[in-house]
Amino acid sequence: MKIASWNVNGIRALEKKGELEKFLTMVDPDILLMQETKARADQLSFGLTNHADYHQFYHAARKAGYAGTAIWAKKVVNPEVDFSVGMDDFDDIEGRVVTLRSNGLTILGVYFPNGGKSSLAWQGKLEFYEIFHRHVKTLREAGEKVIFAGDVNCCHQEIDIARPKENDGKIGFHPDERSRISAWVTDDWVDVWRRLNPERVDVYSWWSFRARARERNIGWRIDYFFVDEELLPRVRTLVYLAEQMGSDHCPVIMEIN
Repeated sequence: MKIASWNVNGIRALEKKGELEKFLTMVDPDILLMQETKARADQLSFGLTNHADYHQFYHAARKAGYAGTAIWAKKVVNPEVDFSVGMDDFDDIEGRVVTLRSNGLTILGVYFPNGGKSSLAWQGKLEFYEIFHRHVKTLREAGEKVIFAGDVNCCHQEIDIARPKENDGKIGFHPDERSRISAWVTDDWVDVWRRLNPERVDVYSWWSFRARARERNIGWRIDYFFVDEELLPRVRTLVYLAEQMGSDHCPVIMEIN
């Protein structure tokens, strides 16, 4: 099974650019998780809601043009799918969590808060990390085989950011949020890329639009796949598709047996 995760930074714009169809043709994912869709279902084209090959499910934010997540699942691979939204103890009005259960797996697509708007937003971000951790732990304790992926909005280690010294303590690379990711890892949630590539550098998933950052590869690895330690032996590959244009993030693709 090939699972892709991509912060599309506006699904309508991505479709208009032709980059979504280009990606589907090239990668042909069985499951596609998207973040920052920035649209309600009634704003989407026919192809974005009635694709011939995919079940399509959206979780939009109440605020127009903001946040939102989606999951597409191949009909031939996943003839019966169960979609759900949100998580316990969290009023998900921003469309941040969407879940697919199929083929014995529970797959969550997540768009974590940025936290940079205010001190209240920052505290909300830290709380989100902790609530989400409790949520996936509860799923695991109930016997579910959990995979979660998406835009975590944080670089975990210095190796995950092009300029760690300049950004130390800034939102996105702050010790308080990095410690939350460390808590996941301690709890046997595996950052698949880093486990498979412990010393690999210069691999990122987001670049600022300013100062030719992407061209110069001055980036941040803030998009991840996490799996339960028990699932890791089933992972075949994980790649960051930096050459795929259309968003300020690139897709991440994991293959799992």
